[in-house]
Amino acid sequence: MELRAAAKAIFSAAVDRVRPERLLSWSLAWDGSVLQVREGQTTLEYEIDRYQYIVLISIGKAAVPMAENLLSMLGNRIAEGLVVTKAMEGELHSDEEAASDLAAWPQIRVLRAGHPVPDLRSNQAGRELLALARRAAEKQRQNLRTLALVLLSGGGSALASCPAEGISAEEKAAVTKLLLGCGASIHEINTVRKHLSAIKGGQLARAFYPAEGLALVLSDVVGDDLDVIASGPTVADRSTWHDVHRIFQHYRLMESLPAAVQQRVELGLAGSIPETPKPEDPLFRSFRTVLVGTNYHAIMEAEREAQRQGFATLVLGTRLQGEAREIAKVFASMTGDILIHGIPHAAPLCVIAGGETTVTLKGKGKGGRNQEMALAFLAAMRKFPAEIRDLGDRVLFLSAGTDGNDGPTDAAGAFADTNVLRRADELGLDPEVFLAENDSYAFFDKTGALFRTGPTGTNVCDIQLLLVQ
Repeated sequence: MELRAAAKAIFSAAVDRVRPERLLSWSLAWDGSVLQVREGQTTLEYEIDRYQYIVLISIGKAAVPMAENLLSMLGNRIAEGLVVTKAMEGELHSDEEAASDLAAWPQIRVLRAGHPVPDLRSNQAGRELLALARRAAEKQRQNLRTLALVLLSGGGSALASCPAEGISAEEKAAVTKLLLGCGASIHEINTVRKHLSAIKGGQLARAFYPAEGLALVLSDVVGDDLDVIASGPTVADRSTWHDVHRIFQHYRLMESLPAAVQQRVELGLAGSIPETPKPEDPLFRSFRTVLVGTNYHAIMEAEREAQRQGFATLVLGTRLQGEAREIAKVFASMTGDILIHGIPHAAPLCVIAGGETTVTLKGKGKGGRNQEMALAFLAAMRKFPAEIRDLGDRVLFLSAGTDGNDGPTDAAGAFADTNVLRRADELGLDPEVFLAENDSYAFFDKTGALFRTGPTGTNVCDIQLLLVQ
């Protein structure tokens, strides 16, 4: 198979594995009465007929197709539900509903909210989620055995925002702005956010208690840290009020905080406000959270497809991070050893990696981290020694985002191979010049090497493929 076609097929197989409309079919088994959930090497079982009241919550950019997938299994066994997803362009009302989404299940309400910046619709969605959770908890207290099914995907933190009692959305946003302005890390910002929220940091699970719960998660986070995805509404939070106070003190923000936030911190330190749920909290004995779609799942499927095509495979991992152009040099260095020495493995070989790199912007061009990496790989190819350069037609590199969007462009990523180099030479284009301007999109657009998939509806970070035949 021609190398570009092979790379497209491998990437497509990886993305198909984590498409939300098919996602749960990989992790769940349903025989009409028992729902089985695969969690690593173990299987959780839920005898659905034993529950008298089942509710569904789905939050995130993949909320609608994930909900559809689960509803196709359980259908009318679900008594009520709320789905919160990203607003479409031009939808302005906080009660905007999509009549076409999930229309076959009238008991499920669909709300659209702001992303990546929370808006009034996000706050309404958060309040409604909390109200539904409390209704479910009350059903359990009335001796109706209740099960909460929660589906989470990327963007959930912004789409459903519910400030803690006594704090306004504006005050919470002001605190986040202060933290961003003083250089606080995302971990520090999330620590504060969880303590200023009514649903983040395990508090949605607390609202459902004593009802049983099962959360199924599509991860858009490198490393799949459950308390980071959608700010961890269904998992334990290890941070404390003392951590919050320490962060504010470290950045000398206490005097700049809104009065209501200052008061909440003081009450938290005094023990007058409950902590976020911790790992030892008994509620987590009956509320389980399972990863059903991750970068790992995607690259494992990529490996299977590459092997079906006759390639040996080498998986580097799922946590690739760092400067995109520096990572590209690693792939380029590997290429020479594979071609000349057959290490770490002889060709035909497909090297696979996943993660999320970064780009330090110095120029004024257009592109994304994947296109930048492909361009840096191409620049390295031009510098190969003659003995490696003569074998270049046997090599292809592809870096692409699983969501189909790389930076502010309509491409998922780009191909790097000798065909691109030849075309660049014909047009008088120097990869190094475009790299200096961070203008990878223009380079690959001119050379016909952009990789366009269109929006995929999923997001499990990025995938890199190095094919040597």
